[in-house]
Amino acid sequence: MQKFVVAITGASGSAYAVRLLDVLMATGNEVHLTISPAAVKVFQEELGIEIRINDFSLEQLKPLRTPNSSALQLAASGDLPTGRLIYHHYQDYSAGIASGSFLTSGMVVCPCSMGTLASLANGISTNLIHRAADVHLKERRKLIVVPRETPLGSIQLQNMKTLADAGAVILAAMPGFYHQPKTIQDLVDFVVARICDQLGVKADLMKRWGNPPAEENSQAAKPDAGFHLRGERLA
Repeated sequence: MQKFVVAITGASGSAYAVRLLDVLMATGNEVHLTISPAAVKVFQEELGIEIRINDFSLEQLKPLRTPNSSALQLAASGDLPTGRLIYHHYQDYSAGIASGSFLTSGMVVCPCSMGTLASLANGISTNLIHRAADVHLKERRKLIVVPRETPLGSIQLQNMKTLADAGAVILAAMPGFYHQPKTIQDLVDFVVARICDQLGVKADLMKRWGNPPAEENSQAAKPDAGFHLRGERLA
């Protein structure tokens, strides 16, 4: 079981975060989750659910579940073996993830707001998300930031360069189209698959360039969709 930190901030793209959590849990990992107040508002606007950061439980994500999708739901119910999720309040500096002595296999900030990006690039630590990311940089551990913003100004681009120079992976939420996506789920899975690649988590979420047809069409290892979006068909 690998141990990862997932931080959700106030950028658009909460579906990426939910799907990432679902896949990391479904593949049997220990996930340390922290959520910013701005992310709560985005969750409500984009996915129609209420996240209570002062009283968080996995039950709050259940409205996102489809009948055959269960990683987070099963973790809440204890029905089947799955990964482990530990929640940390964004102001809790006593959490293990605030220390370099707490070993992890990597951290993902998904989605990453431009405000959070600026704080990380300039070493400004005002909450647990900033501190945990700073720890991963100083300890030379994998830090992946997933910005979802357009257009980008020179300040945002410079902040990304600063973070990349410090060792972070800038994995912009830019889905590809060569896999011929048919649903919003396909677009989300493309980005989450690229995150999992960086984390070393094996999850068959998308058609990969150059794969033979038999491998492309195999869905045996693909975790069930972790959420349902109204009107998700693109066609």
